[in-house]
Amino acid sequence: MQALYVYVVAGAVLAGFVQGLSGFAFGLVAMSVWAWTLEPQLAAVLALFGALTGQVIAAVTVRRSFDKSVLWPFVLGGLVGVPFGVWLLPHLDLVVFKLCLGVLLVLWCPAMLMSQHLPKVEFGGRAADAVAGAIGGAMAGIGGFSGTIPTLWCTLRGFQRDTQRAVIQNFNLSMLLVAFGIHVFSGNIGRAVVPLLGVVALAVAVPVLLGARLYIGISEGAFRKVVLGLLTASGVALLASAVPALLARG
Repeated sequence: MQALYVYVVAGAVLAGFVQGLSGFAFGLVAMSVWAWTLEPQLAAVLALFGALTGQVIAAVTVRRSFDKSVLWPFVLGGLVGVPFGVWLLPHLDLVVFKLCLGVLLVLWCPAMLMSQHLPKVEFGGRAADAVAGAIGGAMAGIGGFSGTIPTLWCTLRGFQRDTQRAVIQNFNLSMLLVAFGIHVFSGNIGRAVVPLLGVVALAVAVPVLLGARLYIGISEGAFRKVVLGLLTASGVALLASAVPALLARG
């Protein structure tokens, strides 16, 4: 039991700092730690709650003005995707979960690193933004990964740094709040999980504030390279664990 709390705190602290600095990626960072020891349903709920807590804190400490018309297609699409993600979560298999998370990390993180060299995407308009939001909403329901695809999409769109952070921050806050509310009303969060939620909230608070403070003064580009490099390595490690187990089943 003590080891469980150590893993939960370690994942929450690391993920909270990254989220405070970048405005996203809590679920990915936390899951790269928690997926080794926690059941996927428990890890997903903790990641969702930790991401929501971090977004609330970051929203208060780091505010950016932006055009709200840019945000609403993402939010509308996300509201469609969240219930699907919540429905899918109980049906996840641990090995398949590790495999999917590993593939996501291995594909998404290098894509984010290369995105600055890719041409700006201008097609699709608000409908394409809504599709990105729907995928983000589904991933919010699965484990608090709401910012993954929308962040990549905003980067490919060529949004300015502060505009992108404001859009993703508000989108994440909306989706995570809806997803957590659905989990609560669906009875997916039992009493045994409540102490762990408290641990996550406490562990996240200070790292998020530190990350948010550093957001203004540090080179986000350089830090992002380090974070995405570590996440890519975590994805490779997860695949190394999941693929042999999956092949053994066959």
